Amino acid sequence: MSVSKLAVRVVIGGLFFGHGMQKLTGWFGGGGLEGTDAMMEATDMRPARRNSIAAGVTEAASGTLLAAGLATPVAAAGLIGVMTTAIRKVHGKNGPWNSDRGWEYNAVLIATLTALAANGPGRLSLDAALHRVRSGPQWGFFALAAGVVSSAVLIELGRRGARATDAGATNAGTQPPEPPEAEQEEAEDNA
Repeated sequence: MSVSKLAVRVVIGGLFFGHGMQKLTGWFGGGGLEGTDAMMEATDMRPARRNSIAAGVTEAASGTLLAAGLATPVAAAGLIGVMTTAIRKVHGKNGPWNSDRGWEYNAVLIATLTALAANGPGRLSLDAALHRVRSGPQWGFFALAAGVVSSAVLIELGRRGARATDAGATNAGTQPPEPPEAEQEEAEDNA
C-alpha cells in the first residue's frame, strides 16, 4: 500500500508542480505569468498578477509537498482549493464531462486528495520519516474544508478586485474591457 500511495503522490504532485511552473515561468509549454494574467482577467480574478502568482505558487509548492509526503493534509488542502476554484470559475458551467471542458477531472483530483489526507501519505513519505503523519477522517475533512473555504475567499477577493477595477474604469469615463473569446478559451485550457 505504501508503494501505491507513493505512486499516487508522485504522479499527482509532480503534475501539479509542472502545472504551477507553467503558470509562473512558462516551463513545459505554459503561458508564464503573462498568459496566466490573461486567464485571471478573463475569469474576473483581479488583480490578475497577484492571483497568477498565488495559483502558480500554490500548485508548485503543494505539488512538491504532496510528492514528498510532507505536510500532506496541508498540501492536499492547497490543491483542493485550486481545483475548486477551477471548477467554480472555468469548468462548472460546462457540465461534468471533461470532453465538454467540464469538471469531472477536477472532481476526481479533489476526491483523491481528500482520500490521501484521510488515509495518510504512507510509510514512504517525509511525514512518516519525521513521525508527523496526520491521518484519519478529520484530516480528510480538514483538507476538503480548508480547500473549499480558501477557494471561496480567493474568488470573493477576486470579485472585489474586479469590481474596483471596473468602477475605476467607469469613473474615468471608459468601460472595462471585455475579454476576447480567445482569452476565455485560453483560461479554460490553463485552469
